[in-house]
Amino acid sequence: MGILSQLSIIHLLGAAMVFCQYEDYDFEDEYDGEPDQHPYYFNPNMQTEVLRFPFPVECARECFCPPAFLLSMYCDHRKLKTIPNIPSHVQQLYLQNNDIEAVPAGPFTNVTFLREINLSHNKIKSHMIDHGVFAKLSNLVQLHLQHNELEEFPFPLPSSLERLLLGFNKISRLPGNALEGLPNITMLDLCNNFLDDSVLKGKPFSNMKNLMQLNLCNNKLQTMPPDLPLSLMYLSLENNSISYIPENYFHRLPKIIALRLSHNNLQNIPRNTFNLPNLLELNLGHNKLKQVFYIPRSLQHLYIEDNDIEVINVTLMCPSIDPMNTNQLTYIRADQNKLTIPISTYAFFCFPHIRTIYYGEQNVSVNKPTQLRTSVFRRFLTPEEYHEAEDNHETHDHETEEDHEAEDNYFHPYFQ
Repeated sequence: MGILSQLSIIHLLGAAMVFCQYEDYDFEDEYDGEPDQHPYYFNPNMQTEVLRFPFPVECARECFCPPAFLLSMYCDHRKLKTIPNIPSHVQQLYLQNNDIEAVPAGPFTNVTFLREINLSHNKIKSHMIDHGVFAKLSNLVQLHLQHNELEEFPFPLPSSLERLLLGFNKISRLPGNALEGLPNITMLDLCNNFLDDSVLKGKPFSNMKNLMQLNLCNNKLQTMPPDLPLSLMYLSLENNSISYIPENYFHRLPKIIALRLSHNNLQNIPRNTFNLPNLLELNLGHNKLKQVFYIPRSLQHLYIEDNDIEVINVTLMCPSIDPMNTNQLTYIRADQNKLTIPISTYAFFCFPHIRTIYYGEQNVSVNKPTQLRTSVFRRFLTPEEYHEAEDNHETHDHETEEDHEAEDNYFHPYFQ
């Protein structure tokens, strides 16, 4: 049997298992600060039917190729300094958490089916990547290069690519043609780099017609990125220096589901800025806002903590009530503002689904933070929950910011 026929057998029989294993990959895992110590869990007692082939399946001696996942090669957490030779049948290659400094073309010479490469948490620099080494991989769908030492955007890349993760590098510019040949990209992560407004002048994201998630957090941006594609659903811009949002900025982004703009310099937001039909999460914490704004009926979680808001004007948030189309807001986080009184009870007519309003400590006094009489409001408690809350009301009165981390992380696309 010819080698191509042998590879075809592996490709057809093993693809389903590998696809099921990694289809639910959570990109947020790359941002939790602690790399996975056990990326593959093997239970010797687990009864697994191992596929058998009429010929041996190769595996690099430095790596591990699980019998149950014949198309995957695990070379992570092994203190490798170079990339081992890759057998031609491999589809998933895991090289994260090593000491790799270069990506030469040699190990990838005969790779035909490779779909995913994880080279995150290494020491790779841009000039140590052989030109075109990734572009030749015509089936590559997912490329992880976050937590390296890249100074430039890796170019060229294959048009097949769908997910590209470049966070935690030193990238300061995007060449004009860097993203033009990537029509299938759905997720682009550029968080924690050195990007400033100069990279936005060429409108680099405008032609990415399938882009659904764009992460630009922890950069040096002062303005909102222009001409984002209509397809965008998740936008992460936290920890920049953005001071304003242009009027009608989101009119061409009706599919936005989650928007994160915390830790910026926003002061005034036009009333209808976030009039988006599908918005579920809006995070504007840690800015300089003085008042609230219109809340779309679809919104479920609102974060406005650590701003300069003195009064939450419910009428601005909810100018009208429609019994046939009620607001879906369930959670508001409003601690570390300048509130002296709780939100008006009119809010419970406007937002009939609301369950929690977290007030926490307020910065009314410069030297001494104050606590509102009712720090946390919770609705729709069961009788058991109500009695528990009564028994522990002092605990509720002293809930801290850490108590709400789970609710802050409502989305994990990453977001993720």
